[in-house]
Amino acid sequence: MDPITVAVVGNALAGIAEEMSAALIRTAYSPNIKERRDCSSALFSPEGDLVAQAENIPVHLGAMPFSVRAALDASPDWAPGDIVVLNDPFRGGAHLPDITFVAPSFHKGELVGFVAVRAHHADVGGGTPGSLPAQAREIYQEGLRIPPVKLWREGTLDRNLLELILANVRTPWEREGDLRAQRAAIETGIRRLSELAERVGAEKLSAIARELLAQAERRMRAAIGTVPDGAYEFEDCLDEGIKVRVRLEVRDEEIILDFSGSSPQVESPVNAPLAVTASASFYALKAVLDPELPPNAGAWRPIRIVAPEGTVVNAVPPAPVGGGNLELSQRIVDVVLGALARALPGRVPAASQGTMNNLTIGGINPETGEPYTFYETIGGGMGARPDRDGLDGVHTHMTNTLNTPVEALELAYPLRVERYELRGGSGGKGRYRGGMGIRRDIRVLGHRAVVSLLADRRARGPWGLEGGEPGAPGEDYLIIDREERRIPAKGTVEVPPDGIISIRTPGGGGYGVPEL
Repeated sequence: MDPITVAVVGNALAGIAEEMSAALIRTAYSPNIKERRDCSSALFSPEGDLVAQAENIPVHLGAMPFSVRAALDASPDWAPGDIVVLNDPFRGGAHLPDITFVAPSFHKGELVGFVAVRAHHADVGGGTPGSLPAQAREIYQEGLRIPPVKLWREGTLDRNLLELILANVRTPWEREGDLRAQRAAIETGIRRLSELAERVGAEKLSAIARELLAQAERRMRAAIGTVPDGAYEFEDCLDEGIKVRVRLEVRDEEIILDFSGSSPQVESPVNAPLAVTASASFYALKAVLDPELPPNAGAWRPIRIVAPEGTVVNAVPPAPVGGGNLELSQRIVDVVLGALARALPGRVPAASQGTMNNLTIGGINPETGEPYTFYETIGGGMGARPDRDGLDGVHTHMTNTLNTPVEALELAYPLRVERYELRGGSGGKGRYRGGMGIRRDIRVLGHRAVVSLLADRRARGPWGLEGGEPGAPGEDYLIIDREERRIPAKGTVEVPPDGIISIRTPGGGGYGVPEL
């Protein structure tokens, strides 16, 4: 097949995914999607194989094929205008706030592929505003769970299903706006994919998609071929001692990631469904072995994941999973990178902050009398690299969101940002310094608010490499009348009017022995 045509069409497919994300971001209601861009888009073959994606959120994109497969299994018959909605972590989802839409695209009556978008909604019910209750012991406490079901059928909205969803959330007007923004993104993808099939031809488009997958497989196998055959092990844990262990075996241009030995699933919302474990594993391997590799289903063919059911890396119902998508995914990345560092010395950075510092704030807006929910993740230090310092105050690894701009936050919510600065000295020392963490203080204005925090790397900082020192651990405080009180990194507190929540994120690990 003509390689130029394959490259052009491949870029066109990726461009469709990017345009879908742009449509979602432009039309979304919530700052979490509009400002932070906590959303992702991708295209799939008629068989459900990932073909192209936008450069969005790694933890979304690696897990999205599981959602598409669940949608296809639940809906064997598709018609133009159908859109399946789901968020069930045990049927292809990641955690409940991430709601996924899946829809077919037809050209002249022939199915030419599927389009999918995933967006993090600021509230889907559950025990606390923001739907990430750190005290959850089972998934039923985390919010509304939606199996794969058609929200639009042949273009007609199932109003009863929509009302059921909206009746179970704290901010229904915002949720409906974001759901309709997801539909706008889906319609954009359907239209563009159909137009591409018109220009290229449906049969040729399908052949090009197969070639793109084959090319990615060849590139991944070639990249794996640069790693010495053998087995490499690494272990790390969350602050509570919950262990993630991997044995990375390289054999004949294939990799087996065996997570046997990881902790059993726990009654705490840090368990990860298999989709999240796969997503984190794919990300870490691609980042080290071939960062420019087009991410599609072909790239993952040489990789096999062993994750025993009932462990924190392959949780089963009724395990709570809100933080598995957010916190355990980061630790999975850390252990895979740690194993790769032993296989490929000098090619892997020290540990980055290793947490997303999930912050949710909710209450009644005193200006409107209506409920609100605010959610964001907060950046921190990137691990130092083998040839340079780590970056300061950035999102790393499984998150790829922006911050919430101070102006947007204060315009949308009864909150005020009091401090927003880098934590000097928080990066681990070494020949190259780890990136600095962030301090972000937010004041609650004129009302009582419920604040939930789901974060990690508070007991010990991210590890250094080759003699580099760990980064500083994170810290979290409630400040009332200028008096600071340390609060748990995984917990919920009530903040009185004019109270301040202060999040101080970890620095990255250092690399190499410090020079005298």
